[in-house]
Amino acid sequence: MLKYLRPDLYVKSLQDVPLEDLVRRGIKGLIIDLDNTVTQWGRATLDSQVQDWFKNLRAYGLGACLLSNNRQKRVQAIAQNLGIPAIFRAGKPRARSFRQAMELLGTSPAETAVIGDQIFTDILGGNLLDLYTILVVPLDKKEFMGTRLIRLVERLVLKWLDLKEPG
Repeated sequence: MLKYLRPDLYVKSLQDVPLEDLVRRGIKGLIIDLDNTVTQWGRATLDSQVQDWFKNLRAYGLGACLLSNNRQKRVQAIAQNLGIPAIFRAGKPRARSFRQAMELLGTSPAETAVIGDQIFTDILGGNLLDLYTILVVPLDKKEFMGTRLIRLVERLVLKWLDLKEPG
């Protein structure tokens, strides 16, 4: 079971994702979580560095799709701002929404990476479909109450997996 919880890569933030390495691996599409990965939980605006990072994806020939368990209005507003597709109320880690994102991206599992801040939604969902998974450190401590509780278990899993938070 722990193999499904282990990310292929653990980085501090989106800006630390090695895009050139992903392209060398044959990755063509990125399924990206929203809350505490792209922007702080509940926030509807994006930092300029994040906007620049998304613009930079095009230079690498990478497509992107937001995949969020959050509500439609906010998810779609941010996706429109970025000029990418989005899936809201995704029900992660269920496979259906990840498959739907790959369909929107036109990619196969071998050509797709998942980037997110949660082990039990983003990483588990990606690993169940054999996607390349990238865990990022959450942007902020402010989160949905249920997520805060799950973070306690995540800390134990990170210890069991011997993964230390990137500096």
